[in-house]
Amino acid sequence: MTDAEIPRFTGDALPYAGGDLADRRLGAGVIAANDEFFAERENLLKPEPAVFDPEHFGHKGKIMDGWETRRRRGVSAAEPHPTPDDHDWALVRLGAPGVIRGIVLDTAHFRGNYPQAVSVEGASLPGSPSPEDLLAPDVKWTVLVPRTPVGGHAANGFAVDAEQRFTHLRINQHPDGGIARLRVYGEVAPDPAWLAALGTFDLAALENGGQVEDASDRFYSPATNTIQPGRSRKMDDGWETRRRRDRGNDWIRYRLAAQSEIRAVEIDTAYLKGNSAGWASLSVRDGEDGDWSEILPRTRLQPDTNHRFVLDGPVRATHVRIDIFPDGGISRLRLYGSLTEGGADALAARHRELGG
Repeated sequence: MTDAEIPRFTGDALPYAGGDLADRRLGAGVIAANDEFFAERENLLKPEPAVFDPEHFGHKGKIMDGWETRRRRGVSAAEPHPTPDDHDWALVRLGAPGVIRGIVLDTAHFRGNYPQAVSVEGASLPGSPSPEDLLAPDVKWTVLVPRTPVGGHAANGFAVDAEQRFTHLRINQHPDGGIARLRVYGEVAPDPAWLAALGTFDLAALENGGQVEDASDRFYSPATNTIQPGRSRKMDDGWETRRRRDRGNDWIRYRLAAQSEIRAVEIDTAYLKGNSAGWASLSVRDGEDGDWSEILPRTRLQPDTNHRFVLDGPVRATHVRIDIFPDGGISRLRLYGSLTEGGADALAARHRELGG
């Protein structure tokens, strides 16, 4: 079979639910909590799944891989139980401001010590507010997840319907207990003034508003890894597909921050050595219904290598697709350029619409 006859842009495609706005790689942090007696609040944002060691005890008791507070008590022997309003809280700074589509509060390994219920609120503040700023009485908090019972040792997921831009979350557990992990899925809503000041930047980067719209395969790792900040530091910090047994190929489709002009490309296969993609090509389209056109023909990739390509001239696009042949993976894709005038205007209008 010739190259021209090999099917392209094929696979069992399913939408991938955005990026994790609470990812530490984006700069997220748990900046305060009212109590963390048994387990530190920072555990909430660890990227890996929670682990459990039944023999691991410390001076305060069982050491858990999550955020766990002490048991709440009432005010007296006559009233030993906490009141209905008693709860513990943690303040989370999102790694990038954005529109939240879903929240997961995972109580993995918390079986007899998970909260009875949880709730989540969101706020949007400029700059880098302190915990005291966030707790000020004039800060507007929007309920994203109303007080809802949750299960122990379970990934409790909640759909969010709030078309606003948020910078911080307040995680509440009623009345006390433990949560292992927090994941906040949505789309980054970047600051247009910041991108204008940068001029040239990575148009596909998650932190700049780029998104993975779809991918042919996410068996070993999510395609969103390819637009995370920094270089990959280990094999599962990139995108790797299962081994193909047909004549197709794997791919990822991206939406750029806004309409842009691309001038340079990086395709990195860091830490992918025996499983790097063999070849890659790059295509673009301008608009939702535009035709795809190839801007980087099928090119041989080397394992564990950052490949750089300067395009012959600026290429206007809103979407980009990378095809890899036949399977394998890449760790990062970088698309350097700048917004068009129309793209900058659309981004600014969207920012105002979201209350930014």
